[in-house]
Amino acid sequence: MTLLVLFGVYALTLSIALGWAGHWSRAGASSEVPARRPTKILIIGATGGTGRQLVAQALERGYTVTALVRNPKQLRLDDSQLKIVQGDILHGDTVDAAMREQDAVVSALGHKQFFRPTRILSQGTRTILRAMEAHGVPRFVCETSLGIGDSVGRMGLYYTLFVIPLILPFYYWDKTRQERIIAESRLQWVIVRPAMLTNGDRRLRLAPFPRAVFVRSRQSRRPPEPPRMVRPGPLLLHRATRHRAQRAGL
Repeated sequence: MTLLVLFGVYALTLSIALGWAGHWSRAGASSEVPARRPTKILIIGATGGTGRQLVAQALERGYTVTALVRNPKQLRLDDSQLKIVQGDILHGDTVDAAMREQDAVVSALGHKQFFRPTRILSQGTRTILRAMEAHGVPRFVCETSLGIGDSVGRMGLYYTLFVIPLILPFYYWDKTRQERIIAESRLQWVIVRPAMLTNGDRRLRLAPFPRAVFVRSRQSRRPPEPPRMVRPGPLLLHRATRHRAQRAGL
């Protein structure tokens, strides 16, 4: 019983910390401005589940796509409009090479190093943003996760008090750093926070905020359920290419 109480205190404390450390939207902090529709897109994390869908859908829509990947063999696509660049987001030179002549960047970056502290997401995102600023690439759309910042608790009790504290504390803590780095950028940016991911039907309710877009499952008057699974790929691509740009500058 004592261990259970201690774990409960730890889980609640972690949730409060993730809420405090993550990004909170601020009304009136920015304004939308018309922007030229991008035609060249750099996709980060292109070999993951979401990344593969992003690449495929962008090519289907006629965009010129550059995919930055660690292992090109994991992205088995052959298209004249696709350029695959081998590199590591933690290495500025390879990110810089992939960034040249891009109009927008979409990040579906992730990893599976859950059980030890890492800064892959935050440091990788910082490297991406620096390269974007150096090459004048204005628009950044990034997939993070529900359950941090002002979305704490929206994953339901099971994920909030068990899965995240027990399995994903290091991963989620780095996501809070990632969001803060994005929020401090002077670029046009959008944060997308999906819950669970699937290749099934899209069931989304979009809640736009001045400087971020959060993806939540449909709500009802029934007792809370685990979050519905979503496909963020179409939304990420839409925000990168069709939605009016958002200015995150002061």
